[in-house]
Amino acid sequence: MKVITTFILWMLVAGAVAAQDKKAYTLLDAKGKEVRYSDMMKKLGEQDVVFFGEIHNCPIAHWMEYEVVRDLYDRHKEQLMIGAEMFEADNQLVLDEYLGGVISADRFRNELKMWPNYATDYAKVVEFAKKNGIPFVATNVPRRYANIVSKGGFAVLDSLSDEARKYIAPLPIPYVPNKRVDDYFSSMKMPGMKADTTGNLSRSQAVKDATMGWFIAQNLKSSKLVHLNGSFHSDAKQGIITYLNQYRPGLKIATITVVRQEQVERLDQENEGLADFYICVPKDMTKTF
Repeated sequence: MKVITTFILWMLVAGAVAAQDKKAYTLLDAKGKEVRYSDMMKKLGEQDVVFFGEIHNCPIAHWMEYEVVRDLYDRHKEQLMIGAEMFEADNQLVLDEYLGGVISADRFRNELKMWPNYATDYAKVVEFAKKNGIPFVATNVPRRYANIVSKGGFAVLDSLSDEARKYIAPLPIPYVPNKRVDDYFSSMKMPGMKADTTGNLSRSQAVKDATMGWFIAQNLKSSKLVHLNGSFHSDAKQGIITYLNQYRPGLKIATITVVRQEQVERLDQENEGLADFYICVPKDMTKTF
């Protein structure tokens, strides 16, 4: 009887300890089944392009980005390229000069249009690229052009100079609706807002997606590329991927997305169908900004 009582007490204690475990993240596959990191990397290593859809202020996402980039480099070596939403196409020269050792880190920081969280969230990947000679593509449209589209639609792009058009996907850009983006901007609609405002915001997002898809397609030769972007740009294989498939059909593409959930052991229904792999993090995870 004493042995049985001791066993029951041990089971209760073990159960209580397990209930107190705090998982920082869980990796899930497209079906919502937990998957090992090594199995995910095996699948990602077989692709031409890997899209990492981050939550911009999630520390787990940024740590995992670095790990994925590093492990893809271990597999592909000089074949690997990196691309990122966080760098605009008209800053490619500055980025190349820094990676090539032509300019100092101070000049790089002063002359590049860096995101405010660059030092904490992206510098590590850039420095890894610099150390290993990995080509890094600034894929995003200059924000000033996305801004004018948000105010006047695609038509305003026709007024840009030939020089300006070098940093944008070829015109005219076909508008492909993205339901997640459209729903997001529709939810922001305020009383009195003009009917075409949310449509232009969606088109502003589309010009980013098209431009990122264009510069990925232009730089991808016989190489492999991992692309860092906000999750809305690649979720459900829409956004950038829609345009990339037009500019460069037939590529093997896999996606990762980061989601915040109350629990991380299984996928919430609202997040189903978004990616090939999920990094589920708790909703109360620390944010980087």
